[in-house]
Amino acid sequence: MRDLVEIGMGRTARRSYDLDDIDIVPSRRTRSSKVVSTGWQIDAYRFDLPLVTHPTDAVVSPDTAVSIGKLGGLGVLNAEGLWARHADAESVLARLVTAAKDGAEIGEVVRLLQELHSASIRTDLLTEAIRTVRDSGVTVAARVSPQHAAELTPHLLSAGVEILVVQGTIVSAEHVAKDTSEDDPLNLKDFIADLDVPVIAGGVSDYRTAMHLMRTGAAGVIVGHGYTPGITSTDRVLGIGVPMATAIIDAAAARRDYLDETGGRYVHVLADGGISCSGDIAKAIACGADAVMLGAPLASAHEAPGKGLYWTAAAAHPSLPRSRVAALPGREVDLKTLLHGPSSDAEGVVNLFGALRRALAKTGYSDLKEFQRVGLTVRN
Repeated sequence: MRDLVEIGMGRTARRSYDLDDIDIVPSRRTRSSKVVSTGWQIDAYRFDLPLVTHPTDAVVSPDTAVSIGKLGGLGVLNAEGLWARHADAESVLARLVTAAKDGAEIGEVVRLLQELHSASIRTDLLTEAIRTVRDSGVTVAARVSPQHAAELTPHLLSAGVEILVVQGTIVSAEHVAKDTSEDDPLNLKDFIADLDVPVIAGGVSDYRTAMHLMRTGAAGVIVGHGYTPGITSTDRVLGIGVPMATAIIDAAAARRDYLDETGGRYVHVLADGGISCSGDIAKAIACGADAVMLGAPLASAHEAPGKGLYWTAAAAHPSLPRSRVAALPGREVDLKTLLHGPSSDAEGVVNLFGALRRALAKTGYSDLKEFQRVGLTVRN
């Protein structure tokens, strides 16, 4: 039965929980972390880590996408980001970094980001960025917004994209986008049916929307909208938000019911938001996620293009930005150490996936699918 509370006469709301509100319960068995697997597979593509990067220029350049791929994860380029708009993207990013670190007001930095994104998307630059990743031999993934999916996808596929991510703040199967220059919104079901590559779509925050997206043929559904405390502001700007533990569990329930409905078609659930440390990664998987989308936890790595700054794509929205450009605490660490260790930091922000392996081992589970059945408690 749903946990409903009365918030006024005749109006109830469902009680929901964030990752900070829950804990993982150990089982009667433990294992050696050496016999634990953190691998997962989407379509024909297998990864050693349940890591998909949040598609922001602050974290993912063509070079860092390659590095993350070689370290076991999936780097997702933003096909509408600065690498697709400026031939000198690194110089452009340096302007942003300098402005932020010289003490410019938050609004001034966001205005600069909006200005930089006002340049047109150049398919030649986009193709060059994609081919850099493709030529390295790692899996190639790129993100498009629903508004530009139909326009950009043919160029992405011809350049070598193998996994397509269609991501917006809120994405639904019934009305993905409406561009004033077009007569009809994007029909996601028809769009996916016409493609030969797996599509990951989102974000969603509830059972019903997750189920509808699964029925479009999506290979994966993104849960959440990249929420990072103090940086993203969708809750403040739009008043929209669902705590992540509840959102992931609801999407996992939709996946289970869709599996029964189709007689065996499995759709992956990716958790995007509310994850700041390795314990949050473990809790997201325990709630039913197959992988996590990480942004801010990777932004402090030496290789991150943002040089310690973090923002999401929503920061560049021309009329309603929903992310600030923020400096994160600096750490002298590279991506390999950040993901695989070793760590001398006791706060769970380095050796993120070594910690996940240890969480599986300490609770007696050998792989991610088993770990999704681990017991959970709610804090008082």
